Amino acid sequence: MTEQSKPVEPVEATPEVVQGGVSIIIRHKVSPKNQGAYESWLKLIIPASAKFPGHQGVHILRPHAGGHEFEISVRFASEKEAHDWLNSAQRKTLLEQSKPLFHEQEITEIYNGIDFWFTQRSAAQKIATRWKQWLITTVVIWPLTMLVPLLLQPVFNNLPFSINAILHQGVVVAIVVALVVYVIMPRLVKLVASWLFKSEA
Repeated sequence: MTEQSKPVEPVEATPEVVQGGVSIIIRHKVSPKNQGAYESWLKLIIPASAKFPGHQGVHILRPHAGGHEFEISVRFASEKEAHDWLNSAQRKTLLEQSKPLFHEQEITEIYNGIDFWFTQRSAAQKIATRWKQWLITTVVIWPLTMLVPLLLQPVFNNLPFSINAILHQGVVVAIVVALVVYVIMPRLVKLVASWLFKSEA
């Protein structure tokens, strides 16, 4: 039996300028039979978003075996630049092409800074308390600031040219931030969600 596709409409919003970067969190529910076609569609829309000003990267969380929900995090330098992409004619055209693949309407949210890591995805959204955000972020970044420089030192030592301290530190910071944003934090938050979002008396 063929599933009935529901209309998927692009998000329209008023842009605001927010410093510090924003993340667009996009959720698509795709039936297993359509996931191959959806992956092909991602190969079109992800490079398209990368051409827009302020784009800082994309991370995809795919569903578990038999699951339906894809979560795409698209990072932009400002909220205005994020809305420029969301409301662009190019995205609207690509979204129109994907309609038959979805069995629920697209969900799109924008989070400033690191708030998107610490916001529970539910009908009644909860934001983790600040001390828990601080603790989780410290636990992640602390070992990385020791481990990444240690692992990179042999690489720097074997370069055919010298690298100054500022550039050295910049490379280390860029790698640490990339690991935190795209690899560790999305998975860690899901792992500790029951504690992180537990109501406190």
